Amino acid sequence: MTDRAQATRELILTVAERLYAEHGVLAVSNRQISEVAGQGNNTAVGYHFGTRADLVRAIARRHSARVEELRQDMLAELGGRAGLRDWVRCLVHPSTEYLATAGPPSWFARFTAQVMTEPSLRAVVAAETLSSPSLARTVEGLARCLPELPPEVRAERNAMTRQLLIHTMAERERALAEGGDTPRSTWREVATGLTDALVGLWLAPVTNHPRERNGREGHRR
Repeated sequence: MTDRAQATRELILTVAERLYAEHGVLAVSNRQISEVAGQGNNTAVGYHFGTRADLVRAIARRHSARVEELRQDMLAELGGRAGLRDWVRCLVHPSTEYLATAGPPSWFARFTAQVMTEPSLRAVVAAETLSSPSLARTVEGLARCLPELPPEVRAERNAMTRQLLIHTMAERERALAEGGDTPRSTWREVATGLTDALVGLWLAPVTNHPRERNGREGHRR
């Protein structure tokens, strides 16, 4: 690939990420991306990246390598007696540290939040995320700290964790871009607040509902 072609690809990625973050993925056409990127050929996006899903995947990969490095570094510092808070920190801090160096302005947190609301594209980013070796190790470590949680509760709290991380970071990124107030003054403080909240979430008591359980059992019979 020539230097000129690579520069065009990088420009398209930057413009697409910003437009997707600000307006939503399905609200932005390839033609709009090409125009804002200064490409005379309106098919430039398709030429360089193929489908919208391919473009979304390329944007995600543009950031994931650095986040992976940061998480690997944190995992390397963990001792053999790491507890729940240590594993949650490894979940949270790599992304917030990356965002601290990416902006302002940055668009990646809002881009992720927008993509995760689109069923047709959510799987693209999810697949990229789940391919992370450091994230898999972190999730396994967290799970070992809470062996008593029922599988359905574990799945539910995994989903809550994902939503809290994505949307808290996206909201702060949006506030910074718009010059608004933020509850925390730095991304490091945001990471601390998220870690506190997620430790509380994972340690929250589990309430059983015997009537609902009996009803399901009766239905199966």
